[in-house]
Amino acid sequence: MYIPADGTNGKMQVTLLNKMKKLISNKYFLLLVRIILSLVFIFAGIEKITNPAGFSDSIGYYKLFPSLLVNLSAIIIPWIELITGILLLLGISVKENAAIITTLLIIFTLAIIISLIRGLNIDCGCFGTAFGEKIGLLKVTENILLIICGVMLAVFDPDYLSI
Repeated sequence: MYIPADGTNGKMQVTLLNKMKKLISNKYFLLLVRIILSLVFIFAGIEKITNPAGFSDSIGYYKLFPSLLVNLSAIIIPWIELITGILLLLGISVKENAAIITTLLIIFTLAIIISLIRGLNIDCGCFGTAFGEKIGLLKVTENILLIICGVMLAVFDPDYLSI
């Protein structure tokens, strides 16, 4: 059995973990996470829907798919983002919509990582052409934080103010 040098027997670590678990399962915290994640995806979806050609170009810059899939993705993905964002905001099928959003975030993050490894210096297209954000470690970090939010919503039962 491991006993820390300070003689606490790991009680501080257990207490900290319990506090973290309490926080991430707190209904008000999960509601805040749900609102933030949903608004990010609603905004992203609207921005891409209003400029499908620009979003198609952004997808094409990744050089991961043939143009038929690029154009199809540019039409479908923004609507998935918008609909899942609205449903998440309203609290409808929270776990399922959080899982869809998390899956999209994982795909987006992998595309960014692959592009970084390939040395591409491109706009991420995350919000269509609204901000012109370049891919990079900051964008990967942002996506990982959003993935964590999505996983929290998918794992815990965030039924507070849900329909």
